[in-house]
Amino acid sequence: MRKTVFTATVCSVLLLTLGGCGNEAAETDQVSEDTAYPVTISNYTRPDASAKWETFEVTFDQAPKKVVANVRPAAELLLHLGLKDNIAGVGGVFGAADEEVSAEFDELNQLGNSYISKETALSVDPDLVFGRGGLFEDEDWGNGSVQSLSEMGMATYVMETSVAGSTFESVYNDIDNLGEIFNVPEQAQTFKEELQERQSKLEEKVKDIGEEKTFAYLHLSDPEEILVYAAHEESFFNDSFNMIKLTNVFQDETGEVSVETLIETDPDVLIVPDWSTYEGGVSGDEMVKSILSNSKLSGMKAVKNKEVYSVDYNYMFSYSYQTLTGMELLVDEVYPEK
Repeated sequence: MRKTVFTATVCSVLLLTLGGCGNEAAETDQVSEDTAYPVTISNYTRPDASAKWETFEVTFDQAPKKVVANVRPAAELLLHLGLKDNIAGVGGVFGAADEEVSAEFDELNQLGNSYISKETALSVDPDLVFGRGGLFEDEDWGNGSVQSLSEMGMATYVMETSVAGSTFESVYNDIDNLGEIFNVPEQAQTFKEELQERQSKLEEKVKDIGEEKTFAYLHLSDPEEILVYAAHEESFFNDSFNMIKLTNVFQDETGEVSVETLIETDPDVLIVPDWSTYEGGVSGDEMVKSILSNSKLSGMKAVKNKEVYSVDYNYMFSYSYQTLTGMELLVDEVYPEK
């Protein structure tokens, strides 16, 4: 991702305001004439939900002070960068929690268990709306399009991870960008390195595995209904599973995938969502049992070999660093010998 390079000083006026200066600056009361701002980030916009994302430059004259995170994982990422006081509200409060920041998250202004509307997002008078790209729409379920929010004078940041063509590497690009936007480069670098170390350990576990396994994702909310989701344009999703040597067998399918096609293709592994962290949601164990006992699927090798696994929805479709946690849990199930 292209971004404007800026000179970050040790003790700018802004850093003093945010309490970010070192001891030497506090003792000598010296302030550099240079500042970190303005910062221009190359981000994304699109005319409508059916259009492709286009690059869109956003300029910040100072660190945003009132941020709306449109989903839980977006807020959790900000918390890891020490930005709790900058979060004015968070929507989409569902899915597996990051236990490292769960106490701080519980203290945030939670705007709703479901996706929030534009009206709700604006109710806290934000200066930045941040998060999952698919929610930047002017529909009832969206928090407002990039274009409409920009016309109202609000900055936006669409996570690169949630844009078509992204990979898990996009997590690191987002962290770098947030480090610049909020002028917290050290916190960003520290968290980035923590994640990179975890990713390296994860990939080390499976490096000696020769032939990769194929999988299909069944997007179920009712265990009695089978719906195959090809995830054709879900590049972040597909790349994340590639980290643990699992290949989405339908990733090149552009249309609907029937149950008959699923059975005929016969992938090695079946993945189902775990909704247990959602109010009234069906647990992953129930989902797995339902698939294993489904007579129509009984001839599939994944069912015969009991290679049906559940993953929390947020670990698959949060488009965030939390996907790494999901893959860490899944790899131990798929490859217990590792």
